[in-house]
Amino acid sequence: MKRNHQTDTSYVINDQDLFKQITFHEAGHAAAIYLCNKQKQLPPVHFQIIIKASKRQKGSLLDTCRLGYEHFAAVVEGGRLIHSLPVALIESAHYFSDVEQDAYQTAFEADVINLLVGPLAEAKHVALRDNEQFTAQLVNINALHYYGGTSDLEQVYEYLDIFIATKSRQQEKLVELFGKAFQFISSPIYWQAIERLADYILKNRENIISCEESIAVMDESGMRQKRQAIQALRLVN
Repeated sequence: MKRNHQTDTSYVINDQDLFKQITFHEAGHAAAIYLCNKQKQLPPVHFQIIIKASKRQKGSLLDTCRLGYEHFAAVVEGGRLIHSLPVALIESAHYFSDVEQDAYQTAFEADVINLLVGPLAEAKHVALRDNEQFTAQLVNINALHYYGGTSDLEQVYEYLDIFIATKSRQQEKLVELFGKAFQFISSPIYWQAIERLADYILKNRENIISCEESIAVMDESGMRQKRQAIQALRLVN
């Protein structure tokens, strides 16, 4: 899952702001891969976050080093439930049993949602940073191009072309899955996990953040929410 290198915007973004946008983008992907799949009771899938900062001194923090955006990139490697897309359209294939079709359908939808959450997380971060409204009407599917989402959308459309035969049905499914991705990042608990992971990426000293590291950061967010809820209940009782 790769954020396109250039942001499709008509305004200037300073490097530190762009670094932070990128970290939210990749944190969004990672959070969806782990938390959204977990919510759907899907099998765990391995991923890692790769940071490419070509002129960063070894061990220095991203939020303190002076890098131009052309020397910085981050990408989530892995994380797909469907590693190699089947040749036949799943909705019209006669080679799959009903159980296999349901499994592929579920995996396809999860992968698409996870792709959409990345640019949506970046868009939400920018809206909060700039004190702007963030709604599905203001930030629609096409707006994701402005938040590093061009590469993600290309992969989404590839999924749709392979799994769904008709263009009208493709659009219906895309709108449906976009709504689910928007719902995911609208959850305060999930958004807090994204914020924590984005901050962890920005303050990371290494070039690879393992799957286990990322999960620990996100689970810590959830555990803190649970502790706060328990404390609140104790105060009430």
